Amino acid sequence: MTTPNSSKSTMRATRAVDAATTVEQEKPSLAYRLLSGSWLVSVLAVFVALLVGAVLIIMSDSDVQRTATYFFARPTDFFSAAWNAVSGAYLAMLRGSILDWKATSTVRMIRPLTETLTNSVPLILAGLGVAVGFRAGLFNIGAQGQVILGAIFGSYVGFAFNLPIGLHLLVAVVAAGIGGALWAGIAGVLKAKTGANEVIVTIMLNSIAALLIAYVLTLSPVIGQGNTNPKSRHVLDSAAYPLLLGAPFRIHAGFIVALLAAAAVWWLLERSTLGFEFRATGMNPEAAQTAGISVAKVTILVMLVSGFLCGLAGSAPVLGTERYLTSGVAASYGFDAITVALLGKSRPGGTVLAGLLFGALNAGGTLMQTATQTPIDIVLVIQSTIVLFIAAPPLVRAMFHLPEPGKKSKNKKKRKSRAQVAEGVARQEAQV
Repeated sequence: MTTPNSSKSTMRATRAVDAATTVEQEKPSLAYRLLSGSWLVSVLAVFVALLVGAVLIIMSDSDVQRTATYFFARPTDFFSAAWNAVSGAYLAMLRGSILDWKATSTVRMIRPLTETLTNSVPLILAGLGVAVGFRAGLFNIGAQGQVILGAIFGSYVGFAFNLPIGLHLLVAVVAAGIGGALWAGIAGVLKAKTGANEVIVTIMLNSIAALLIAYVLTLSPVIGQGNTNPKSRHVLDSAAYPLLLGAPFRIHAGFIVALLAAAAVWWLLERSTLGFEFRATGMNPEAAQTAGISVAKVTILVMLVSGFLCGLAGSAPVLGTERYLTSGVAASYGFDAITVALLGKSRPGGTVLAGLLFGALNAGGTLMQTATQTPIDIVLVIQSTIVLFIAAPPLVRAMFHLPEPGKKSKNKKKRKSRAQVAEGVARQEAQV
């Protein structure tokens, strides 16, 4: 015969089991996953950076400054001038980076897009190099120096050797990668053998590389006999990247190399045993060491791979666009690569997209300055602001009231634990 107490216990047990089942079946909604995702933070960081750029454009525009003097008399003039300044600057940037719809020919119309792709090549390659280091827990801040060494090695093979077409280009590209790998390998060996901080070492190597290229450009085998200009001999046609669309477009086969490098990095990090060791060391070096992974070996290999990719970035100007070596051949590619890797979340696909974005900003900034007299420094401010917000995701989430990633899942785990405890207690009561 069933007693009232046993019936109540059975009912409590049933409710507890139902609650536990409900918690187990609960999943975050699609909206929650989108709002808490890290990619949304990156997109919003770019958006906020454009807003900051818009404020600076308004402040620097002469028409806005003039209408501000009688703002309270006719405020519409001020807002109209502000809108014209911002829209004119950003439309000019769009015309200079994607499609110039005001051009008089098809070639001029699509040339901005090809310039964006051309500018993105060294950014993608160097960004991939920095991203590999980030995934392994190493901060390769020396991409600038590795780009310089890659440019030195690649250009020298390009003009000093006379090899068959195809083979010459391959050897020059590999030489550029080796130059970057050797330079980064110095920091890797010091980190693995002595524990030297890779950030400090790579920063110092950047300065050494800048002085080294200045010295190299004084050597007669590099600049040629009787030449006093700090510029090397021109790379032979057999060692140059072929143009993909022909003249007058500058887009060259280096863009294909960048895409192939991104695919190779994805396979290395996500599908290979070596890539697993890279990621495991980056997440927890002590646990990786306990699992039998040689952290010292991984450190050296990561820096070699990272430097090789940054060295490939150095081949873009010397074998593609400029076809000779100068002291400014690396521009700011190595430093921009850090931003590209951060914006791309150290993922190959994200790094490619971030490189394209920065390539577009660089390509569009020139037309923005010439067409609207907007200072091109605005582009640098936008890039710097992107870095600021990418480095502070909680700030972006607070500004837009976004949920924190993992917070809901933690609450769900707590509710699940409570339900399991309630289920166990109820079952014990039912047995009694």
